[in-house]
Amino acid sequence: MDRIGFIGLGQMGWPMARRLVEAGYSVTVADAAPGTAERFAAEFKATAAADLAALARQSDIVVTMLPDGKIVRNVVLEGGVAANMPKGGVVLDMSSSAPIGTRELGEALAQQGLALVDAPVSGGVPKAKDGTLAIMIGGEDKAAIARVKPVLQALGQGLFETGPLGSGHAMKALNNYVSAAGLIASVEALQIGARFGLSPDAMVDVLNASTGRNNSTDKKLKQYVLSRQFNSGFGLALMEKDVRTALELAHETGIQAPFGDACVALCQQANELLGKGADHTAVAQFWEKLNGLELFPDARKAAE
Repeated sequence: MDRIGFIGLGQMGWPMARRLVEAGYSVTVADAAPGTAERFAAEFKATAAADLAALARQSDIVVTMLPDGKIVRNVVLEGGVAANMPKGGVVLDMSSSAPIGTRELGEALAQQGLALVDAPVSGGVPKAKDGTLAIMIGGEDKAAIARVKPVLQALGQGLFETGPLGSGHAMKALNNYVSAAGLIASVEALQIGARFGLSPDAMVDVLNASTGRNNSTDKKLKQYVLSRQFNSGFGLALMEKDVRTALELAHETGIQAPFGDACVALCQQANELLGKGADHTAVAQFWEKLNGLELFPDARKAAE
């Protein structure tokens, strides 16, 4: 089995790296937060890297699960990963990176005898934990894709080859744009209905039995918004970043996307209002502040 280096032990990266250890891989881990890699290695049968160069020397495949493509590029090119990986190695970027930047990184790695495969994921922390993520795979190097497939199969159930390098990241950004749009529309609908006197809890039930059903009505509104938990594990800042990536892709391809423009603006305003660390489901609080109406399961409580 290929030796795996895993960089980025955040809310998604930690359970993903754990699944690779449980699948029998030799895993070396690294994270920017002091002590995180050591805690992971102590809890699971893994190795905490002394630095990124050491991780690269011990890895045939390096997985990156980081906040954005700029950080991935810095870690891989400036942090010592590319310079120290064995020739013929594969960098597997599972972050939500910008697709144009992914193609540029792929060109730089090819010059150093390394392959790049982009394989971003969808499904959130619960599916990262149980290994049922949807994974979008981009790349022209079929041998490299075949090589990383067993790694991806340990992490997800739905593996989709989307096309050339960067296409996985493009699909991920567009998926998250559609997801964000569904959440925004759903929250607005609950606000309108609650003000009119409808029960938000009943509204969600009707939406989920009707054509308005989407991922947010099914898995977010009752669980994180109406419960007032706002702790799904995916940040509002990351949602804004992903929607912005989708919009930038629209501009780069010459597509007019006025609805996308509106979504980016709303996400930015909500992020600025709610501040650092807000969960993406807390975007509902932006509408609550706009309208002076908090969302609870019972409309009467909201009206009090």
